[in-house]
Amino acid sequence: MLGNRLVLLDAVLGVAISAAYLSFAMQDGADGLPVFTGPAWLGWLIAAAVGLPVAVRGRWPLPVLAVVLVATTAATLLDITREPCISTALALHAVGRSEPLRRSAPAVVTALLTVAIGLFLGEAVLTPTGNVADIAGLVGAVWLLAGGAWGLGAHFRQRDAFAEREIRRVRAEERLRIAREMHDIVSHNLSLIAVQAGVANHIAEQRPAEAREALRGIEEASRSALLEMRGMLGVLRSAEPLPHEPVPGLAALRELADRAIAAGVSVDLEITGTGHPPAGVELAVYRIVQESLTNVVKHAAPARCTVRVDVGADAVGVHVADDGTRAGRPGDGHGLVGMRERVMMYGGEFTAGPRPCGGFGVTARLPCGKGERG
Repeated sequence: MLGNRLVLLDAVLGVAISAAYLSFAMQDGADGLPVFTGPAWLGWLIAAAVGLPVAVRGRWPLPVLAVVLVATTAATLLDITREPCISTALALHAVGRSEPLRRSAPAVVTALLTVAIGLFLGEAVLTPTGNVADIAGLVGAVWLLAGGAWGLGAHFRQRDAFAEREIRRVRAEERLRIAREMHDIVSHNLSLIAVQAGVANHIAEQRPAEAREALRGIEEASRSALLEMRGMLGVLRSAEPLPHEPVPGLAALRELADRAIAAGVSVDLEITGTGHPPAGVELAVYRIVQESLTNVVKHAAPARCTVRVDVGADAVGVHVADDGTRAGRPGDGHGLVGMRERVMMYGGEFTAGPRPCGGFGVTARLPCGKGERG
């Protein structure tokens, strides 16, 4: 939506600049004669080339800059107008915003030199209208405007690049954390399989009913381990020691709610359903609720918060919503990145953002059936 608005704004600016140049080309001088004595079609062409390309500067910044430079230089030499090159500044802003420094730096230097040469030829050679000091002042003003626009665009590009690198770093750290936590779950399941396989082998002939029960346990544990292992594929490995703390699950959600209540948040926790999700899914649900409540305490307390966890046979649904009104709520912070990574690992669905009725809401759905993730 924001991108469409910016395109519309550029289109309006382009039309306005072209209209202004066209009016300059058609105006009369002090003696009643047209200032621009060339053919009308040329005036229309220059006016269109100066402004209309601005509408697509975000998509083709370098070609737009080239067209605008040629058109504004022609307007200067033909004495249509010698305004401070607004369209050049807009085009240079897009170049700084979209292009890497190795391309945008030569472009801005070329643009500034072209503008300076055009102004000098127009003001001092073709139709002299001022002294050297006046020309230098005009060139300085144009350089300040156009160069500042490029610098602002380059700053925005660097800021976005830094933010993107930070997001990638946070995602990598979160994936490593998930891998470490999954290690304990998978190790537990594999140990369980080994023990039950030994039991089944030992009692297979004497007590076949108990052996079948052990085999069913092996089947369930192996499926759970396979599910967790699929989720770990592609997660970065680390040589650091793996944690050996107990893995929290749904049973620990009450403790999270009590901590948030102690911090000044009124928490209404409800866990429904009778399903038995894999330990990894339980851990993901725990971390989502933990991070959500942490955000409520940090950004919205005192507030009321509802936590709903629906444990189904095929998926677990999580919904955390608060009615806080404090400014500065998280938009796409590191905590939300971690939550999204956990949900995406299971091929689930995740949304987070301000609620229409006020406050902030987090909703997630994590599949837990063996066929959910493909």
